[in-house]
Amino acid sequence: MNHQIHAYWQRFMTTNHLKDAQYDAWAFGDDAEMANQLAELVVKGIKTATTSALEDYETNEPLPKVGDYNMILWADGTPACITQTKVVEIVPYKWVSAEHAFHEGEGDRSLTYWRTVHEAFFKNEYQRLKQSFSPNIPCVCELFEVVDRDAGITK
Repeated sequence: MNHQIHAYWQRFMTTNHLKDAQYDAWAFGDDAEMANQLAELVVKGIKTATTSALEDYETNEPLPKVGDYNMILWADGTPACITQTKVVEIVPYKWVSAEHAFHEGEGDRSLTYWRTVHEAFFKNEYQRLKQSFSPNIPCVCELFEVVDRDAGITK
């Protein structure tokens, strides 16, 4: 594990008097530019939601749940911030709301923009899984809040 990730998590646990809290550390997207752009939106408090395809979760991989901590990483694997999950819903792609799209914080924050970007992303994901995308695919929609922005690393 990256030393900076471990040190940041330990400091967060100590500062917040947490004993046994767990976290996942990950970067957004599938390329460095996207990872950094989305991490920056989270750090700034603009991006407070994310969406993933339910099919992307491995058989034994737990789904996100309320209270989960996530360390958002920059593309180079260094910590950007820590978030905590506040809401998790599984809904068909076609039912993702304009409100959720707004909370995703990307582009002009409209549902039209969200659908354009996410449909392309999900089509690629489903192709990789040797499946077909449809407007009925189940999506895991998460709302989160930043609980620590002081990773000491900026991009």
